[in-house]
Amino acid sequence: MTVRTKVGIVGAGPAGLLLGHLLNLEGVDNVIVEARSRDYVENRIRAGLMEQFATDLLREAGVGARMDREGLVHEGIVLRFGGTSHRIPLTELTGKRVTIYGQHEVVKDLIAARLEAGGQILFEASDVSVHDFEGGTPSIRFRHDGRDHVLDCDFIAGCDGFHGICRPSLPEDHLSAFDRVYPFGWLGILAAVAPSNDELIYASHENGFALATMRSPTVSRLYLQCAPDEDAGAWSDGRIWDELQTRLTDDSGFVLNRGPVLQKGVTAMRSHVVEPMRCGRLFLLGDAAHIVPPTGAKGMNLAFADVRVLSRALAAWYRKGETKGLETYSDIALRRIWKAERFSWWMTTLMHNFDTHSPFERRMQLAELDYLTSSPAAATTLAENYVGLPFT
Repeated sequence: MTVRTKVGIVGAGPAGLLLGHLLNLEGVDNVIVEARSRDYVENRIRAGLMEQFATDLLREAGVGARMDREGLVHEGIVLRFGGTSHRIPLTELTGKRVTIYGQHEVVKDLIAARLEAGGQILFEASDVSVHDFEGGTPSIRFRHDGRDHVLDCDFIAGCDGFHGICRPSLPEDHLSAFDRVYPFGWLGILAAVAPSNDELIYASHENGFALATMRSPTVSRLYLQCAPDEDAGAWSDGRIWDELQTRLTDDSGFVLNRGPVLQKGVTAMRSHVVEPMRCGRLFLLGDAAHIVPPTGAKGMNLAFADVRVLSRALAAWYRKGETKGLETYSDIALRRIWKAERFSWWMTTLMHNFDTHSPFERRMQLAELDYLTSSPAAATTLAENYVGLPFT
């Protein structure tokens, strides 16, 4: 069975769904092909911190109502080291805020909006492959509901993540890959308990890094630095809570709220970028093109930034036949991506313990943390990057 559309989108994560929604608003037909089930993508727990541009983008697209009702707006973060807490006043320094709203909630909102508008999402598609994107007749082939399908299109958007099929389908000599694998991971838990603090706490401790964040007023998300191959099952709930309390303690007598652990797992830490993010009529977006360690909270935000750039370029092509946006997509997206990669790498290097670090290097971390929390100029640099750099 052969179907024709303007833009074929591989992947129904945040990038693919938002791109499809924005293109629909511009009158550009598109079809989304997704390997997983709707239930899987709607309940896949991922990032939850959104830069102001990302929340503004959802509002402008008409899908921000539930986010505005349920999202938690933050105007600062806490850096904790040497047993002392230091608040970085993000809004005071930048005029911008960040919002805690789970990625899976964003996905639910976008799926609901797309289906209400009559848009197509083909869930549980198998044997997905992309073809002829280096020429003028790209297509996506797949099996769905027991039948073979061909989706002919003008362009293909590869929004299928780091383990998807789009990036590996590009010619080997076309891409340059840049990679940094960190010698630690995060042991994370999702717990049915109210957050212990109104804002995120980033803690640097002799035992390793810890992060206290949240998903809602009644659900907390917490992380511990661990070995990259750590067995999460070897950690009892009590042991995790005790270690979190140790690493998050400060001289104010901070006491961590404890509750039932809903999920437990280990997250690998890496930085990864491929260049360019375009090959002919195939464009890479989000995790298909870049990965950041979660320390800087940039993953979903970078995906949305890619979508913002490409959706406008495609709209201009269909409205006026303009090609400049498509030709410069990769360069424009990568400029912001590399700055976010730098910030995420810097935050990760600053806050974590490395087995290779000497006592001197540990002292350098503490000295930099002291400088960050005592210099308005240094704190502003952190805040500007944390809330999101401008599009220029």
